Amino acid sequence: MMWLLRQRSSCSALLAARGQIFSTSVRNGSSTSQKSPSVGILREESQVWERRAVLAPHHVQALVKKGVRVVVQPSTRRAYSMYEYETVGAELHEDLSGCDVILGVRSPNPETLIPHKTYAFFSHTIKAQEAGMPLLDTCIHKHIRLLDYEKIVDGTGKRVVAFGHYAGAAGMVNILHGLGLRLLALGHHTPFMHLGGAHNYPGSSAAKAAIANIGREIEYGLMPEVLGPMIFVICGDGGVSKGAHDVLNELPVQMIDPSEVEEISKGGDHRRVYATVVKREDHLERIDGGGFNLEEFNTFPERYRSTFAEKIAPFATVIVNGIYWQPKQPRLLTTADAKTVLRKTAPTDPEAEIPGVPRLPHRLLAICDISADLHGSIEFMRSYTSFDNMFHIYNPETDQSVSGNFSEDGIVVMSIDNLPAQLPREATDNFGDQLRHFISPLTRADWSKNFSDLDLPDTIKQAFITSGGRLTPNFKYIDQLRAARSPKAERRVAPEEPKYRVVVFGSGLVAKPLVDYLAKNGVAVCVATAAVEEGNTLIANTPNCSVKPVDATNPAEVRDAVRGAQLAVSVLPAPLHPRVAQACLDENVHMLTASYTSPELAEFDTRAKEKNLVFLNELGLDPGIDHLLAMQCIDEVRDHGGEITSFVSWCGGLPAPEDSDNPLRYKFSWSPLAVLGNVLRPAAYWQDNNDVLVADGGGLLDAAEPIDFMPGFSLQGIPNRDSRTYRDSYGIQSAHTCKRGTLRYTGYVDAMKALVKLGVISTDQHPRLQPGSAPITWRDLMAMLVAPTDARGSDLESCVLQLLDGNTQTMQAVIDLGLLSSDPVSLIGTPLDALSDKLSSELVFGPSERDMVVLHHRFHITWTSSTASKSIEQRDIALVQYGQPHGDTAMAVTVGLTAAIGAKLILQGAIRHRGVLLPFTPDIYTPIIKELAAHNVKPIIRSRWEH
Repeated sequence: MMWLLRQRSSCSALLAARGQIFSTSVRNGSSTSQKSPSVGILREESQVWERRAVLAPHHVQALVKKGVRVVVQPSTRRAYSMYEYETVGAELHEDLSGCDVILGVRSPNPETLIPHKTYAFFSHTIKAQEAGMPLLDTCIHKHIRLLDYEKIVDGTGKRVVAFGHYAGAAGMVNILHGLGLRLLALGHHTPFMHLGGAHNYPGSSAAKAAIANIGREIEYGLMPEVLGPMIFVICGDGGVSKGAHDVLNELPVQMIDPSEVEEISKGGDHRRVYATVVKREDHLERIDGGGFNLEEFNTFPERYRSTFAEKIAPFATVIVNGIYWQPKQPRLLTTADAKTVLRKTAPTDPEAEIPGVPRLPHRLLAICDISADLHGSIEFMRSYTSFDNMFHIYNPETDQSVSGNFSEDGIVVMSIDNLPAQLPREATDNFGDQLRHFISPLTRADWSKNFSDLDLPDTIKQAFITSGGRLTPNFKYIDQLRAARSPKAERRVAPEEPKYRVVVFGSGLVAKPLVDYLAKNGVAVCVATAAVEEGNTLIANTPNCSVKPVDATNPAEVRDAVRGAQLAVSVLPAPLHPRVAQACLDENVHMLTASYTSPELAEFDTRAKEKNLVFLNELGLDPGIDHLLAMQCIDEVRDHGGEITSFVSWCGGLPAPEDSDNPLRYKFSWSPLAVLGNVLRPAAYWQDNNDVLVADGGGLLDAAEPIDFMPGFSLQGIPNRDSRTYRDSYGIQSAHTCKRGTLRYTGYVDAMKALVKLGVISTDQHPRLQPGSAPITWRDLMAMLVAPTDARGSDLESCVLQLLDGNTQTMQAVIDLGLLSSDPVSLIGTPLDALSDKLSSELVFGPSERDMVVLHHRFHITWTSSTASKSIEQRDIALVQYGQPHGDTAMAVTVGLTAAIGAKLILQGAIRHRGVLLPFTPDIYTPIIKELAAHNVKPIIRSRWEH
């Protein structure tokens, strides 16, 4: 009762006072309104059962604490009450006209849209769906900026703001409930009868607890044996699939391969259930023969057929459909397929049935169509079901559906299009957790600017469908889809072909952000790689992209790949760049790399100038962004009369601190060979007007030093290459110190010193490591390396510890790396090669782990005033970037994106000079730094002064 009184009081205050104050302050332009960004939350009115919201009260509370005003439209239908929102600082009011951004879940009534506002919701317009076109037209007419959550995707094209998990969870609960009803109608009481629809539970935990009880009954043998093994076939492997799995795992489930469903259907255990996940490659094949090719399928889906109805569907008990389907793609099940599927497993001997123990009419009992795509991947799914009437029975023989009678012949079908609304609180919590990261940029945006000038991350900007009274560039295709349905479609102008063609050599991690950026900017990209499958994965769902099989060591194949392009970007190993450069020279094509300029590549300078070509190098992270930020600072100091007296630069790619738990404090995202081999190289730098030379063979490790910036990271710095050359190339001859180096976590240097001492980091051919030699273990190899005679058993440990000067910590690192184990050694030539092969599979990033890059410049600058007095500035330029779990690594973004922006400059003719170039001039570094900042790759700059 007290809660109800508070709720009523809250509503009264809302309508009579708080909201009026808010709207008045907005209309009067009060300073309070101008200072605080504001977010509006719509009331969901599209369906009776829609109880979700975009943000939960705890999300609102976090925004309010950051100074964001949150205005919530009143609603007693939401799963979260108005009182819960108000108590965390939200304002309750009907009028959202004063809000900077207005958020909803489903499309509101177009008539309620406020002109010139920014809205975000699921619009159901991106496929030019007819039902959504009035809304789209209204947004254009009212100059509304419409953001669709469905198009907020990561670098791989995966949606990052979605309800998929809880759609899958609710769908699975519902179909288990429906399965119990269907089996009862067919004459069988089962444990599934104890389960209700998902909305009958306060949350998924309660539903899963009920399903766990059902699982125990199944384990006890309470499922009628006559039903045979129950097989759940889950189509798709995204969020929907994971949500369905989360629920199904409460049963005694055994995962099987799609190829096993027929065998299991004939002899599985009725005390458990079986499940399989079906991906595209499991059921799609070329019509004229051959396996599945993702690139070809995305471009020419009509060349493929589905074997799902033949090889999988007939043996399933329940099909859970969570795939994304588009016209022209083969369907999972056609109307004709449905008849064949049921007939294939119908009983052939009715006389054998035991009275009172009826056999099933067919194995396939139910379809849970979570995709809810009308006339889509399941052709006979022609209408939605609802929470009030969750199931209908589809009879393939009559091609008719009936509801309310589970005794009818056919398949139980559930196709609710807003399943997450059955678990509204959890769905809201989960959705808000995903969305909250994108709200701050929206509230900070200057909406008075043109769309192209908005300072928004690409992840958000690419999701806007309309702005300024028109479709945004990414969604102009909607007009073409609509026109294709009109009688005058043939008069429409075909989409414009890409203006530029770029060939990218290599398909490693850094290629993904590079290809994505170019494709989004209307460039046709051909990925030239020997790893064709990797290339196809790289360009999946990316427009205007193709893959070409190329052996980069074959000059003819390289030249053929370059022919017809305006630019070649090489992300191959550096020794292969000259081959690409020669092909570019022969075919009059510009070139870009992210690698250091080798002497071989520098020799192309004169010939590139003669052909008016740009061969731009060292445009990644290090080298790359380090050059850009250094030259920007140096030129600015020089232009204002200052003098650089010291320059020290450090950069490193590292695991994020929480993922650095191994003896080297390091992980590899490509071959470790270069990283390990670098410790054997010499180095040189300029310190206090003196040359400092670091010997090869491990001298770099002795020259390592503790790092005093960012002390929370506990870093060490190792000199890198010959830093002295940068006094001339950067034009800072006045500097008494010029030093560049590599960053590693503390512990790396000591562990690497141990490996050098033990002879493991050696490029010398070893007779026992040659291909074809007798197998040996790491323990065997270590015995050979550290002792002239056999030193197995405890003697080997003692010998190793002695070589390590009794350092038990580094000894433990050697043990933890498995170098004293009985693991086999790869017989590939040298100890360094063998170690690289070992670590390439052991010290790697897991799918949920992330990397980090740290770049730091420290300049000492002398400024002389007009009175000849001097002051010293210490300027620190720092960049820290983290990768995304399951997404692009920080290294891939900082290298690939930087190279991509440079590529765009070359294509646009924005680079004035010709020949073999470095990114040292303002026409290169200025636009790249600006564009990187727009993608949230931007440094922090701080200064300290001494007078």
